[in-house]
Amino acid sequence: MQPDLDAFKAAFRRHAAGVAVITARDAAGVPVGFTATSLASLAAVPPLATFNMAKSASSWPAIASTDRVAIHMLGTRNRRLAEIMSGDHAARFIGDHWHEGEDGLPILDSVTTWMTGTIIERLSVHNSAVVVVQIEGGEIGPDDEPLIYHERRYVRPGDIA
Repeated sequence: MQPDLDAFKAAFRRHAAGVAVITARDAAGVPVGFTATSLASLAAVPPLATFNMAKSASSWPAIASTDRVAIHMLGTRNRRLAEIMSGDHAARFIGDHWHEGEDGLPILDSVTTWMTGTIIERLSVHNSAVVVVQIEGGEIGPDDEPLIYHERRYVRPGDIA
């Protein structure tokens, strides 16, 4: 039986998900980043988070070779930031929307929360990967309404019609 790929894709477009951005540095020290709607808490003790990504993604070579990442959770005021970080990979760090953190990781400004950590596992699944990160630090930013990704748009929960 062949799966109905269109129905599968439509189902997950309708599944609203919180928006996060993962940042790192590649082997040459260049900042990389991407939006992720697959961020999840795995455990509280030790603090572990996971995200998924395609191995064909422009940021995968950096994530595959680095040990450190920053995870950013976005609110509605960060809608433009989500668009930048999901757009042209060469333009994601052009501008003043980020700074270098104490450990050299790219940190996005004015997000609701950012965390840094060490990648402790990469689980390969077909042409994708599940990445497990042990959280080691971070900062809580200003509160905001949640930003979610739904039907290929970044929206507030009340904007879903």
